[in-house]
Amino acid sequence: MPRVTIIILNWNGLRDILACLESLSRLDYPRYQIVVVDNGSTDGSVEAIQERFLEATLIENGENLGFTGGNNVGLRYALTQGADYALLLNNDTEVAPDFLSRLVQAAEADPTVGMAGPTIYYYARPDLIWSAGGMIDWSRGQTWMLGLNEQDSGQYGTAPREVDFVTGCALLVKRAVTERIGLLDERFFAYYEEAEWCVRARKAEFKIVHVPTAKVWHKIPLDAREHSPLVHYYMTRNRLLFLKVTGASWRAWLHTLLAEYARTLLSWSVRPRWRHKREQRRMMLQAIGDAWRGQWGQKITA
Repeated sequence: MPRVTIIILNWNGLRDILACLESLSRLDYPRYQIVVVDNGSTDGSVEAIQERFLEATLIENGENLGFTGGNNVGLRYALTQGADYALLLNNDTEVAPDFLSRLVQAAEADPTVGMAGPTIYYYARPDLIWSAGGMIDWSRGQTWMLGLNEQDSGQYGTAPREVDFVTGCALLVKRAVTERIGLLDERFFAYYEEAEWCVRARKAEFKIVHVPTAKVWHKIPLDAREHSPLVHYYMTRNRLLFLKVTGASWRAWLHTLLAEYARTLLSWSVRPRWRHKREQRRMMLQAIGDAWRGQWGQKITA
């Protein structure tokens, strides 16, 4: 059976990473290796992993390399160890025992499948979908999660289905894909990187599939992104980087910059009801300015 390296990126996630590793101990897939890549944690999670999960390989970066840099460390390790597949998995997830078997089965059934992702649910709402794959509207430069906040009633069936991208929260990638298109683009640091990676894979004629019967639960609040100024910064800036590196049309740029960004900034500036958005507005302006200057990677504190 194909050898899978499971890469879990950790940064000060003591409670989450231990629960994630515990859920992985119940996998029914027989041939996998767990690699925890730590981005300079200071909360004791490294020591706890070393004490409780001796079978996991631990790589300590010593600093926060972001989602892209940290996972690339794990991907390089997986390639040197001869892995047939690598699985990126968030440390704040818990998995069904058969989720990896179902992902590998879907990828092995079709040689043109390059990446596969499971159905991801909210941990606090186990039947509420967070992601059933993703789609891209190239005319507007928009990406979105399929199934977001939908109750699972079987609407996505049971057979693997082609999508534009799958989230890096849980993403299985074939070795052949990384060898042909390379690793994650570290300019993104965090957010949009998996969508761009999937676009590269599709251009190289690999399919991206969502596997409905593979299940993962993500410990993310329903409104986490909306209320985080830092997340808003990366989502704003990296959307522009995504448009740039994928060669998006002028229509996509026009819609993004005028119909969305300018409209949002104007609304947040003049309407009293959005006064609580002042920090998000400041971050959005900084994100656009950094994109204009080509300031990528980790956000410079300002």
